[in-house]
Amino acid sequence: MMKMKQVKNNHGAALVEFAIVLPLLLLLLVGMIEFGLLFYNKQVLTNASREGARAGIARVGNISAIVDDYCRDRLISFSSSSAVDTDVDGEGGAFNADLVVTVKYNYDFMLPSLLGFGTQMELSAVTVMKMMMIEESS
Repeated sequence: MMKMKQVKNNHGAALVEFAIVLPLLLLLLVGMIEFGLLFYNKQVLTNASREGARAGIARVGNISAIVDDYCRDRLISFSSSSAVDTDVDGEGGAFNADLVVTVKYNYDFMLPSLLGFGTQMELSAVTVMKMMMIEESS
């Protein structure tokens, strides 16, 4: 009886398996980076609205300028315009009145922006603080 010779060359199989799994691994990697940047920018907006509200209740300066400066230094953007829309309600109000600072930003997703698609998501943050300082009259 004659034995058949078995072929044990598996080098091509590993390459084919890697080629099948690579797109999934890259998708997971890009997704983790994308959502990490999204959550980072959301936290920057939250902190910017808090800084603006703190400045507003202490009557330190222009709330919109403070929020814009904070965001300009910290936001990560993949578009040419990284404009932040700030809405202030109750600025210069009476003692114990609510000061509401709302910050909105259109976030451009990284991968679609690099590929030329214009996918955006609006991020927003709202901070409400009570006016604590009484404005002195002269």
